[in-house]
This record gives sequence, structure tokens and C-alpha cells, in this order.
Amino acid sequence: MRAVAVALLAPLLLGAAQPRLVTDVSDTQIEIAYSFTGAKLLLFGAILYPPRQKPRADTEVIVVVKGPPESVVLREKAKVGGMWVNHATAIFRDAPAFYAVASDRPVDDLVPFPVAWRFGLGVANLPLRQEGGDNLAERQRFREGFLTLKRNAHLYSEHPDAVSIREGVLYRAEVPVPPRVPTGLFTAETYLVRNGTVIAAATREIVIDKTGFERLVTVAAARRPALYGATAIGLSLLLGWIAALLFRRRR
Repeated sequence: MRAVAVALLAPLLLGAAQPRLVTDVSDTQIEIAYSFTGAKLLLFGAILYPPRQKPRADTEVIVVVKGPPESVVLREKAKVGGMWVNHATAIFRDAPAFYAVASDRPVDDLVPFPVAWRFGLGVANLPLRQEGGDNLAERQRFREGFLTLKRNAHLYSEHPDAVSIREGVLYRAEVPVPPRVPTGLFTAETYLVRNGTVIAAATREIVIDKTGFERLVTVAAARRPALYGATAIGLSLLLGWIAALLFRRRR
């Protein structure tokens, strides 16, 4: 009976023997104004080890900041009969509009591919929901095109030297936020890695939203699109008329 009890309790004992993460973020809310040129998001925390367990040098930290989900349509053009037409289409469902991963070494050096794919660690390892593509080669071409577009817009990035761990306990990571970052709810996920395995994880939420006049315009466009469109057209006509009037006076 004792052996059976030990066998049943073994998974719990092993789980209790693992360290856990206590994590926080410098800004849980980032406001975007007209002068916003980007920001640095600081994530920090501590690795709490079980009693009588010393910090280990082979323990690594990977931080992922991502969100909000969006659907993106990509179209590939081909020349048919001397004209360029849409040849193929792919849709990426619920893809993160922003994705950044920070570590102290390249992610591929820290975890094997199955683990990276399972937790979405690294741009190339994102498990994207993709629709469209007649064959594997075409699907892969669309995937690479999607990732390239995101990288070029600085919305998908990797930072293999952005995490530091002090005395095996305290860690900090800096993730750059580009000026064109989308608004919405983001998550900051911290993973504790040892010997290529994720042994602990923690998550914090971050809100990025517009403020001031930018927020007023965004809310107006979303809630009253017809009024917003009419106002935009009216302002354009008014500014055009004023410009023409000033031009006549100068002549």
C-alpha cells in the first residue's frame, strides 16, 4: 500500500519540486498620443525555488509579448494573358497583430522544435491558422510571405540578447514597442526553461490604447462610421477650398 501511495503522489511531489515564477511589467497600460515614437516595455520578476533548492545556472527565461488577434488576407498575383490578376489567396485567422520574443540566447538554442512549436516560441515557430493554398509548397510560400511582411513592419521581432538573470533568481527583459503598434489587449508570457523543457510559466496582461485626439477619432470612426466619413469628406473639401482661395490671392 505504501508503494502504491508513493507512486500516486510522485507526480505531485515532482511538480512541487519545480521552481515557479513571480513576474510583473513596468507598464500595464501604454497610451499612444500623436507624438508616440515607440516605447520600451520592461518585464521583471523572480524565480522562486523550493526550500533547500539552490538556484541553477542552467535555468533560462524566455519572454513573449503578443496580441491582439487579427485575420489577415494575402493575395498572390500572376500574369495571365498579359494582365496581372489575383492568382491565389490565403487567410491567416487569429494571428497576433504584434509578436516579440526576448531571451538571452537564440530560442532555437534553448528549446527543441517540438517545445518551441507547442508554446509558440520564436517567429518561425508560430502555429498560425492558415486557410488557402493548393499544396504544401504554396502554403509555405504564403506563410513565409506573411512573416516577412510582419518583420518588415517591425511588428514581429526576436531579441536574443534582451534577457538578463541576476544570481539565478532575479530576471529582467526589455521588449521594444514600435510606433505602429496596434491597439488592444496584449499578453506578456514568461517561460522558465531548463534542459530544453518549459518547467514554469506566468502571464500578465497589457493594454495599449490611443489617447487624446487620436482616441476621439478612432472611437468616432468605430461608433459612427457614416458621420465620420461625411466629416472627413467635408473637411477635405473645406481645406481644398481654403488652399485654392489662398493660391488665387497670391496670384
